Amino acid sequence: MECTACKGRLQYIGGGKYRCQECGCEELDDFGKVKDYLEKNGPSPAVIVSQATGVKEEVIDYFLKKGKVEIPEGSKYYLKCEKCGCSIKSGRFCPFCIRELAGGIQKMFSEDVGEIPKHELNTDSKGKMRFLNKR
Repeated sequence: MECTACKGRLQYIGGGKYRCQECGCEELDDFGKVKDYLEKNGPSPAVIVSQATGVKEEVIDYFLKKGKVEIPEGSKYYLKCEKCGCSIKSGRFCPFCIRELAGGIQKMFSEDVGEIPKHELNTDSKGKMRFLNKR
């Protein structure tokens, strides 16, 4: 990125802020604009933040879903869990659905999980071949 004032090189300083290495001017990316607005004005609906900052609502929704911004407790509006539809303050899924989804992934890969040899675990091993599913 380059400085809009002098075309110098911008250095990221955190929280969506950049400082020009030439003139010292500070600039904000979309996240910085949203963060700055919320810090100055308090919690606000995405449509209001979008109008005030020029940041598209879809980008603000992205920040919410990625957990970069969180809807405060007691708000009139919340995000909805993509699986069960309950209200959440940020992210895509509620904690209960995340747990359920993680269990499903674990089950899906359970037959692909290999066993670590006992000598790798620093335990005694007799070195015999084992056969699974013997009949």
